[in-house]
Amino acid sequence: MIRINLLPHREQKKAAHRKRFQHMLAAALLAGLGLSYAGYSWLDNVLNEQQRRNQQLEQAIAQLDQQLGNIENLRQQRMALLSRKELVEQLQNSRTEAPRIFDHLLKALPEGVFIKSFKQTDTTIALSGTSLSSARVSALMRNLEQSEAFSSPILIEVSSTLVDNVRANDFSLSLSVRTPATDASQPGQTAPRTTP
Repeated sequence: MIRINLLPHREQKKAAHRKRFQHMLAAALLAGLGLSYAGYSWLDNVLNEQQRRNQQLEQAIAQLDQQLGNIENLRQQRMALLSRKELVEQLQNSRTEAPRIFDHLLKALPEGVFIKSFKQTDTTIALSGTSLSSARVSALMRNLEQSEAFSSPILIEVSSTLVDNVRANDFSLSLSVRTPATDASQPGQTAPRTTP
């Protein structure tokens, strides 16, 4: 006897095919969700790692800024100390300048010349005094020109006057102070020898 399948096989194939498609669709959706979650997790980890590195860099930058601030403070302290040192050196050098100036002035002063006033402004000295003759004023200017401590004497005024019923000359002049040679004046250094 012939058996006839009256069941709708096409509908069953279509239903099986639809079921397979739904399973594959669900698997693809699950795989897509899984891949999305894995990608999101990976990106979140990368972002967290980058934020951690940024935080470390910011901390290192803050430490460097603090060190640079300390270096700037040290630089300012160094500059202050150097300026104090220079001031002390200037004071040390100028401490011997006044005796040197007066010593050379006394050596240059000829007999019969008297100093009444002495005024120093920086490296310029203004002198006024009395001389028994104008030749002695000329001798004073020559001696000042040849001195190691003075240069460029300029006679400003000479006038006749009576001092204790003696005819004399009042004079005023200005001159410049030469700075001493520094290499021979510093301790521990000797002046170079000259051979004859």
